Amino acid sequence: MTVELGQAVQDFELTNNEGETVKLSDYKGKNVVLYFYPKDDTPGCTTEACNFRDNYESFQDLDAVILGVSPDSEDSHKKFIDKHDLPFELLVDEGKQVAEQFGVWQLKKKSGKEYKGIVRSTFIIDKEGVLQQEFRNVQVEGHVEEALNYIREEL
Repeated sequence: MTVELGQAVQDFELTNNEGETVKLSDYKGKNVVLYFYPKDDTPGCTTEACNFRDNYESFQDLDAVILGVSPDSEDSHKKFIDKHDLPFELLVDEGKQVAEQFGVWQLKKKSGKEYKGIVRSTFIIDKEGVLQQEFRNVQVEGHVEEALNYIREEL
């Protein structure tokens, strides 16, 4: 089952960068910015993560938590967080079950080769667990501000 705008998001459980189990339902009562990215410490993913980092307090002021999700390992996430001083959790989706739930694990093409990977996307889930907005095939430049403005103006 994939997520749909205006519908409650089915609860999921992943491990975070500290090896702790995290459930979406743990954040009931908060707005959740759930962003999927392809790979730790690559240029676009680093820019996006650092943009979220640089706007972290603004998201907190709006009662929003930021959760990054990729198929990378706990160890990879730890290194990425430490290297770039990221103040939010990164979740391990090695089995891609949550990426599949959100429809972001897709066939991609690069240099004429086809492969499966994460399509950079962000989902805004309200305090009741309902999907309010989705940004798919995200271009990194200006995206974090777009997500922040959506929460500021719509939630």
